[in-house]
Amino acid sequence: MTLLAALHDDTDRAGAVVTPDGALSRHDLLGRAAGVAERIAGAPIVAVHATPTTATVVAITGALLAGVPVVPVPPDAGELERGHLLRDSGAALLLSDDPAAAGGSGVPVMSVADVRPGSVPPEPDAKQPALVLYTSGTTGLPKGVVISRAAIAADLDALAGIWQWTAGDTLVHGLPLYHVHGLVLGLLGPLRHGSPLIHTGRPTPQAYAEAAGTLYFGVPTVWSRIAAAPDAARALAGARLLVSGSAPLPAPVFDRLHTLTGQAPVERYGMTETLITISARAAGDRRPGQVGLPLPGVGTRLVDEAGAVLPHDGVTIGHLQVNGPTLLDGYLRGGAVAPPELVDGWFPTGDVATVGPDGWHRIVGRASTDLIKTGGYRVGAGEVEDTLLLHPAVREAAVVGVPHADLGEQITAFVVAGPVTPEELITFVAERLAAHKRPRVVHLVDGLPRNAMGKVQKKLLTAG
Repeated sequence: MTLLAALHDDTDRAGAVVTPDGALSRHDLLGRAAGVAERIAGAPIVAVHATPTTATVVAITGALLAGVPVVPVPPDAGELERGHLLRDSGAALLLSDDPAAAGGSGVPVMSVADVRPGSVPPEPDAKQPALVLYTSGTTGLPKGVVISRAAIAADLDALAGIWQWTAGDTLVHGLPLYHVHGLVLGLLGPLRHGSPLIHTGRPTPQAYAEAAGTLYFGVPTVWSRIAAAPDAARALAGARLLVSGSAPLPAPVFDRLHTLTGQAPVERYGMTETLITISARAAGDRRPGQVGLPLPGVGTRLVDEAGAVLPHDGVTIGHLQVNGPTLLDGYLRGGAVAPPELVDGWFPTGDVATVGPDGWHRIVGRASTDLIKTGGYRVGAGEVEDTLLLHPAVREAAVVGVPHADLGEQITAFVVAGPVTPEELITFVAERLAAHKRPRVVHLVDGLPRNAMGKVQKKLLTAG
């Protein structure tokens, strides 16, 4: 089975992709992508200016047909970031229909706007790299994560099984085409499974409501805005599945979506290095604050700081490790692929979690920022954040540990809220959680810093 199997299906040549600048039938997409594949054949790696346009869809599809790894470049990347991605990856070409996209980087720009249909090349080996996705670590410049064609196929097929995702679905989303969520799931998923894709450009409540899809992808910020727009939310009542990921979905948003649309959203967990590894099922429970069960073929475990395996009791917090066919090949370094550092075959995600006796996972957050060690206790920031969000005046909340001479770390909350005092919020949490889990300090702020996928950038809260 080819990676983009639906493109080669002669039984249906109907519409494949709709973007704000136009639409491509499956036949036209295959022909134009094959034309790109002919022009870049033999290139070691190519970059794509990843705008939500038909040109980006053609460029990425063409590179994958040719077996040339793709480096998606965010359209809003600054000169330094773009230059690093191009130099570090060694991309021979930057595919774009915008001549200004090179941004003075010196990398030749190859237009895809006038490419003519070509012949479809043979399917590349499944073990070959398909994507190099750059992800930021806690220190240093972004590093290139090498993802194979086989890993993508395994992930998309597993998700199709548990989400009952078929060619009969219409997928709607407005997510960036340079992350796992929007690119792998949101573009390559439809091209593998045959479901038409409607990319809304921007993920606004109105755009989602007007698209009339059966399957919707969004990050918590998107779903929060939809939940705050009742008419738009009710327009999604006919959808089959509302999927949330890339960051924890606040329980109040989960509940409001359930009330307005008649269905609870499906949450899932993954990261660039592992693709999607844990998810709720289309047929089964959907629990606020939990991300479900491992995908078929994926293993998970919790370990402590010494590497000892911890129990799945729903209470014990441990470092989450995963294994399975969706893992990265490694990191791109100096033109070569450096294998990931595994622990007895397990990939350390850097996240902390709990796992219940029934296998359901709750992601506490990043070990570096969301596991707070205070007064001899281990407290998950997410539990405190969820409790703060239960207060009717609170709209957003982020909890961190701040160094403290006596406690080790002091639980500190940054809250976006209506009329309420810090003292009231501290008391509110103390009445609902153990005393040691209450925030000692609450800062009322106008907003929380977030990245393009809606994740709160907690390090910026305490910077300076």
